[in-house]
Amino acid sequence: MSAAVATTGTTPTWALTERVVGATAIALAASVAIQNAVVIWAGAPAYGDPIKEVLAFHAENRSAVAVAVGLEALNLPLLLGFVAGLHGLVGRRGGAGADWSRLAVAAGAVLSAVFALYAVLWDGAVLSADGLAEPSPAFELAWQLHAAAFALALPALGTTFIGAAVAAHASGLTPRWQRLLAVAGGGMLVAAGAANLAIADGSAFLFVGMPGYAAWLVWLLATGVRLVRARTADRPDSASA
Repeated sequence: MSAAVATTGTTPTWALTERVVGATAIALAASVAIQNAVVIWAGAPAYGDPIKEVLAFHAENRSAVAVAVGLEALNLPLLLGFVAGLHGLVGRRGGAGADWSRLAVAAGAVLSAVFALYAVLWDGAVLSADGLAEPSPAFELAWQLHAAAFALALPALGTTFIGAAVAAHASGLTPRWQRLLAVAGGGMLVAAGAANLAIADGSAFLFVGMPGYAAWLVWLLATGVRLVRARTADRPDSASA
């Protein structure tokens, strides 16, 4: 009787939990992709572009920035929900990779805080651009701090990426290639973030981390799809029952 209860009761809980975590990963990847598409479509300037071009963009594209910042407010709970849910899955599968998942949770919390600062400073850049004919010192400072916040988010993202991917692989949730993708992509993000001051000053070193940023989205999508499509027959609790 106890085996039957375990099979009929616990296994669906496993399946539901994995699917929820997988759906959260897919939603996060989609939200970040849409956010970047909006910014690219609007013709957002790079951090190294002349400050007059940056001012013109923010004066003319307030709505695009509002959408991007609004999506950031959605990204934060999705990110935290994903890393917390993944930590729970790792624990339920025997705890292999638990230390790595704890690292992902901690780094994800730091990443959320830095991205919140990044969004607030972008709001500040847009608001300070209102009515300006020439860039003011306040506008330029807000833009540089916005760039610095994004640069500081890169190593936090890289640490989250590596921790989550290694934990997921150690628990048997993802294949080996996803772990390798995370180590390579996360390493690029950490390396780019080390040049925080240079990026805030407009350095193109920022683009060292962009392949890692793209790899994060690929990993999120692949992991999310794998968790959503996972079969209940593959659950360890079903086999023990």
